[in-house]
Amino acid sequence: MKAQRIPASHLPAAAGTKRRRMSRRSLRAFIALLVVIVTSVTGAAGSAGAAQRPGAVRTRVLRLIDHSRLAHFRNGTEGPRTLVTYVRYPSSGRPPYPLVVFVHGFALSPGDYASLLEAWARAGYVVAAPEFPVEGQDAPGGPDQSDLPNESGDLSFLISQLTSRGNPLRPLIDPRRIAVAGHSDGGVAALTAAYDRRDRDSRIGAALILSGAASPGFEPVGRGAPPILAVQGTADTVNAPSTTAAYFERLNRPRFLLWLLGAPHLPPYSSKDQWAPFVARATTAFLDRYLRAGSLAALISAGNHAGVARMEAHP
Repeated sequence: MKAQRIPASHLPAAAGTKRRRMSRRSLRAFIALLVVIVTSVTGAAGSAGAAQRPGAVRTRVLRLIDHSRLAHFRNGTEGPRTLVTYVRYPSSGRPPYPLVVFVHGFALSPGDYASLLEAWARAGYVVAAPEFPVEGQDAPGGPDQSDLPNESGDLSFLISQLTSRGNPLRPLIDPRRIAVAGHSDGGVAALTAAYDRRDRDSRIGAALILSGAASPGFEPVGRGAPPILAVQGTADTVNAPSTTAAYFERLNRPRFLLWLLGAPHLPPYSSKDQWAPFVARATTAFLDRYLRAGSLAALISAGNHAGVARMEAHP
C-alpha cells in the first residue's frame, strides 16, 4: 500500500499575524506521528499479503483403505491395504488443478521429499503422496520390498479415490490431467503404472521417474504412452545410471532424461543440495509442459546447468 499524500487543509494552519507558528519541536513530533501511522498501515497490509501470498500450500491427510486387496506384513499379520495419504494443494488460485501422485522409496516416507512436493504444490498442482503399507518405514515388522509389485495397483486405487465424487478434495482436482512420480522403488511402481502393458493405468498423462528402474518383464506400451521425464544421478550406487538408460531407450517420444552430474541416490530429492533446485525446476517445467501446454524451450532450459545438470531431450 502506498502512503497517501495528506492535503494541506488537513494539516495545522500556518502562522499569521493572528495565529501562533508551530514550534520546531511540535513539527518534528507531528511528522514522527505521521511516519508511525503510515508504517503501521503498510506493515498491516504486508502481513495480510503474506498470509494470502501466491504459492502458499495447504496440507490434508486422508486415510484411504482398499478392502479388496490385502497387505502381508513381515511380522506375519495381514490386513486391508491402508494408504495414509498426504495431500498438498495451493491455498489460492483457480481450481481444478492437475493431480500428481508421488510414490516414496523403500523404507522411506512422503515426509522425506517434503521440499520437492511443496515446490510442485506451490506451482499449482494437487500433490498426493501416500505412505505405502508394506514398503513404508513404519510397516508392521519393518519394510518389506517383496510388496513392490502391488504398488502400481495402489496407485490406480488412489487415483480412483481422489477423483471420486465422494472425496472432499475432488473439487480441487482435474481428472483429465494426472501425472505419477516416484523415487527408487517408487519409480519402479510409477513406471509400471504409466507404461507397462500388464498394469498400465490409461488415466496417467505424464510420468516423473526419479532414480528408478523397470520391473522384471517390463513391456512398455507403444502408441498412446504418456510423456516421461527420467532423472538420474551419475554417481548413484543404488540405482545405476545404466539402469535408467536401459528402460529410457525403450520408450517412445516425448521422453526426457535429466542427468544430475555427480549426484547420489537420495539427496537430490530430499535435501537442499546443489542439484535440488534443478530437480524442482525441471520437474515442474515438465509438468507444466504436458499438463498445462507449457513451453518446451523452458523445459529444456530448466535442466541444463554447467557442471550440475544436463538435459537429454527427445520431444
